[in-house]
Amino acid sequence: MKVGFIGLGIMGKPMSKNLIKAGYDVTVSDLNQASIDEVVAAGAKAADNKTIAETCDVVITMVPNSPQVKAVMLGENGIAQYMKEGQTFIDMSSINPEASKEISAELAKVGVKMLDAPVSGGEPKAIDGTLSIMVGGDEDVFNKYKELLLCMGGSAVYCGAIGAGNTTKLANQIIVACNIQALAEAMTLAQKAGVDPELVFNAIKGGLAGSTVMNAKAPMMIEGNDKPGFKIDLHIKDLNNALDCAHAVGAPVPMTAAVQEVLQWMHNREGGQKDHSAIAQYYEYLADIKIGR
Repeated sequence: MKVGFIGLGIMGKPMSKNLIKAGYDVTVSDLNQASIDEVVAAGAKAADNKTIAETCDVVITMVPNSPQVKAVMLGENGIAQYMKEGQTFIDMSSINPEASKEISAELAKVGVKMLDAPVSGGEPKAIDGTLSIMVGGDEDVFNKYKELLLCMGGSAVYCGAIGAGNTTKLANQIIVACNIQALAEAMTLAQKAGVDPELVFNAIKGGLAGSTVMNAKAPMMIEGNDKPGFKIDLHIKDLNNALDCAHAVGAPVPMTAAVQEVLQWMHNREGGQKDHSAIAQYYEYLADIKIGR
């Protein structure tokens, strides 16, 4: 099976490398030549998007948002015009579910199947191939490519028709953001009350409050480590999509709106490229403290 992979950023680069390790014939494309060179050195071939569309059995995209996916697929010289019946498009970007439906409808006109398959887990899980993958589309297409997806993820779960993968991802991103904000508030409370935040973390992580989010982000907050595994600007993008989707379907999301304001505060103070755990810096600013330090 020939796999085309478009988008070699923080997530796409290690994901494509895991496909190479699994033995797939991978051809890659990206705007960053250094990223292309790195993945080619790992065993991939390089080509332009048109060649990928014409020669690969399945094309995967991992790009920032809906406009980029639509540009790659449906824009001027978009690859949809070069794909043909029997090929499959898997978008692993996190985008608006309505955009997934629009792209799928256009591809269906030429007999190309599509899955929307966003991921969760950030760069560490992209590197070790244990991402959680949420998939929308035809179930038979999902079953056909599940083995391929599991080369990049620890789980790949079918969620429903096209767009369901991205709806599930939006739900995931709401939970993650609200968990990080709650954790930052709790660590701030501990610090202001004179209790060591690290001891608080160790005491509660095995109880009901414990979570994957807490285990990953509490140590970063305590160390003051804001190196991005998942950038604040990308989480803002995801929550914008969540708010748009919620407004469209009439779902109340007041907590999402609140944490989005905190993320936007960070962005406006040149924090957009920091890890989303840097939400803690908003509380440090308000409380005039440094968590754990």
